[in-house]
Amino acid sequence: MPLDFTKQFQAVPQEFKLKTNIGCAWRVTVRLMNGRVILDKGWPPFAAVHQIKIDYIVTFKLLTRDTQKVIVFNDADIEAATKCGKHDDASAVNV
Repeated sequence: MPLDFTKQFQAVPQEFKLKTNIGCAWRVTVRLMNGRVILDKGWPPFAAVHQIKIDYIVTFKLLTRDTQKVIVFNDADIEAATKCGKHDDASAVNV
């Protein structure tokens, strides 16, 4: 995410909850690196479960100071809805 994203905050939270349209929620840690906001721990499993690939578009909408709505669009510009299901990742959050 570009550093301009940080203008939304007095201080960038160390963690975000990512919520999807189908009710999934995931915790990801956040850090600043080389002028960018990096989604760190929790992002790789989120991307894997939601099958995010090169050419996919991921949108983020800030809902609260530490919660973002995330929508994933596939390479055909169609919203990619992936059921949460049960998985063994500590980053998953019950909503």
